[in-house]
Amino acid sequence: MKFAVIQFPGSNCDQDCIAAINGLEGLRAEYVWHKETSLDNFDAIVLPGGFAYGDYLRCGAIARFSPIMRAVTSDARAGKLVLGTCNGFQILCEAGLLPGALVRNRSLRFVCDMVATRVEVDDSPFTHGCQKGSLLRLPIAHGEGCFFANAETLRALNDNRQVILRYADSRGRIVPKSNPNGSIENIAGICNRERNVFGLMPHPDRASDARLGSADGAKIFRSMMQTISANSATLERAKQVA
Repeated sequence: MKFAVIQFPGSNCDQDCIAAINGLEGLRAEYVWHKETSLDNFDAIVLPGGFAYGDYLRCGAIARFSPIMRAVTSDARAGKLVLGTCNGFQILCEAGLLPGALVRNRSLRFVCDMVATRVEVDDSPFTHGCQKGSLLRLPIAHGEGCFFANAETLRALNDNRQVILRYADSRGRIVPKSNPNGSIENIAGICNRERNVFGLMPHPDRASDARLGSADGAKIFRSMMQTISANSATLERAKQVA
């Protein structure tokens, strides 16, 4: 099973993603330069963290126009799984694949820390095997990670169960003190309405080995693998019936 890890000028977590994914049995990741135009040979897409194009204008504002984003958008609309971490989340929002926006941290400071996130949806393609209400310990490193959405968008995200992760304290409580960047409603990660595109500010790629302080991030990559395998099995059965 092959994952594409997109490299933009300024990406700096691409190697982390490659190492995390290739460290899991049954998965293989490869770099894809932003000037490529096809992702046909891949089962899933990862947009890594970093500072694509130096974060000029806004985080992700220039990267959304890279040639590869046409393929990312096309494949996402066709149902392929797409994961965006940190800067990748910002790019997905700028590209219109996810609603809302990531703005400057309320503290106006860059934040680098290990945080707890609470699983709000346990049946998404990215959270199979995670119990609702369970905590994932994941690192963050960003200056513009404050998620914002207007009232109508926020209501739709909640009504459609698109909020996948929220920042929480060690007891799983959603409280202001556990919010590292001021995100509205402590939102740490969301998916699209179709549930195949997931963006989050924390880095699962930097929490896929217990030696790094947490292996909780690996659960997200394993869930993606399980989803792809299940979808392939369903498609194969449908072909046999036809």
